[in-house]
Amino acid sequence: MLRFDPGLTLPVPAAPQGAGVPEVVLTEEAGVRAPLGQALRVTPLVAEGDLVAQGAPVAGLRDAPGIVFVAPMPGRVARIGLKPGARLTEIVLFHEAGGDVLHHATGEAGSEPGLRHLMQAAGIWPWLRRRPFGGMPEGDERPVAIVVMAADTRPQAPDPRLALAGREAAFRRGLEALGLLTDGPVLVVAEPGAALVEPGALRGRMRAVSCGARHPQGLAGLRIHDLCPAGLEAPVWDIHAEDVAALGDLLDTGVLPMTRLVSVAGAALREGRLVRTQPGADLRGLTHRLLKPGAHRLLSGSPIDGHAAHWLAPRHRQVSALPHDGGRGAQHWLVAALTRSASPRPVIPTAALTQAFGAALPAAAFVRALSAGDDEMAMKLGILSFLEEDIALADYVLGGEAELALLLRGMLERIRKECAA
Repeated sequence: MLRFDPGLTLPVPAAPQGAGVPEVVLTEEAGVRAPLGQALRVTPLVAEGDLVAQGAPVAGLRDAPGIVFVAPMPGRVARIGLKPGARLTEIVLFHEAGGDVLHHATGEAGSEPGLRHLMQAAGIWPWLRRRPFGGMPEGDERPVAIVVMAADTRPQAPDPRLALAGREAAFRRGLEALGLLTDGPVLVVAEPGAALVEPGALRGRMRAVSCGARHPQGLAGLRIHDLCPAGLEAPVWDIHAEDVAALGDLLDTGVLPMTRLVSVAGAALREGRLVRTQPGADLRGLTHRLLKPGAHRLLSGSPIDGHAAHWLAPRHRQVSALPHDGGRGAQHWLVAALTRSASPRPVIPTAALTQAFGAALPAAAFVRALSAGDDEMAMKLGILSFLEEDIALADYVLGGEAELALLLRGMLERIRKECAA
């Protein structure tokens, strides 16, 4: 019987892949940043010039001092960047080899309050992401479900199974701990293949879920929309499987691992590679001596949903090096008037657009609700389960003309403000 997985296979140009065995690459500089989509008011806990241990807190939330951001490596604080209102932009560290590593007491982590305190004090809390609206959850929030992503279908993304190789016990320990934080299910999403944990190890509310191999099947938003839709009073969290294994190691050793598997790829490279590097790594350091001559762009994230950056974003596991297109000069006003209308071009429903949403919802109706600002219809169609990365493929299919990601963020912020009023 033939079976066709929804989604698209994207012909994204890439450099030849180098050795398949990841090497550890710690960049000389790293930046501590807030999760994407959040402008957080923080209190710096260090000063410029201070020497800090790996895992030491460098800033805490103003409204929740127990939730901290930590140093991803032993180093010296080079710069603390704050916007007006003490909103965090970045804290830059210089690596110093041989520095200390902070240990945490784990004796109380067998209870929900103790586990929350440990995760917030160790710096793992910002690695959680909530739906709706995105960003990390409040310190006392209790989700209706937690989705663990052991799949990633973005072009050139590293295989989460490779990141978990040899860490099965830590992964299982982390899964069991997450069960303390919710009364709902803990869902492990992976592509078909060998079991990530031993048969029978997923007990109670934990279960494995299979997803397809085509993009965007391996995105958290589609899986949440399909399995446990988020609502205004029903938040859902997602977390990467490698971060769950890091939680398991933290519970076992008292030390939070500060390296993750990252793919360095793209057409502007001589050779792609897999590395284990720290959160907030310097993208220039990761691509040093790998870039071809000529202008290029460095993105944190994939070619589909990444953004130009200096530091690896907190949840990203890809660095994309792309040739610079050089940009085209502005059109003469008469040519622009003849070829472009004042209003946005209409979105034509196609099979590609439907597949860009993984055939998970009526694509034309969803795009129409976004374009028209119809919050009520968009909520009925499931917008509260989605973030910008989940619809980036639709923007890609439409050539970027529709700017769906911007429309989505605007609508989510409008809904958030109306709910807070």
